Amino acid sequence: MSALIITTNYGVEQDELKKPLEGLREAGVPVTLAAVEVAPIESLVGDKDPGETFEPDALLADVELGDYDVLVIPGGTINADNLRTDKSAVSLVQQFAKAGRTVAAICHGPWLIAEADIAGGKTLTSYPSLATDLRNAGATWVDEELKRCEEEGFTLISSRNPDDLDAFVPAVVEAAR
Repeated sequence: MSALIITTNYGVEQDELKKPLEGLREAGVPVTLAAVEVAPIESLVGDKDPGETFEPDALLADVELGDYDVLVIPGGTINADNLRTDKSAVSLVQQFAKAGRTVAAICHGPWLIAEADIAGGKTLTSYPSLATDLRNAGATWVDEELKRCEEEGFTLISSRNPDDLDAFVPAVVEAAR
């Protein structure tokens, strides 16, 4: 089993990238961090304060579905808003869903689920400000720490914010095993 984490190069919420990345690696799961550009990923804390910098392993446009079992979409308002306009990111999410693989998204990450038009029939959670967008995309939105939904032919794991990482990370690791 292997995992793919996708992000833009600026604005990802630090812990929503760092903690799943560390959790997967500590569990012995091969994980690739793919970014929109081959350049450092500058994270933020709380969408405003500079966070750590991460080096991507791959270019988002170059990764292929066949190599991965789980797709992880971290949040950060800037990251998620820009990621959902990236054709490669949207296509990857659609491919994962179509192949019946697991997609995991936290905080603002579910914006990409809506953009990829795979939210219909799913029950999920996110940062509360996305609730209307997700409902408009056909999903049922719930205010829960962790939501796992198996409907519509693929597994979707979602959480609301960095405070939910203690539930989100183990769920992602379990899905990748």
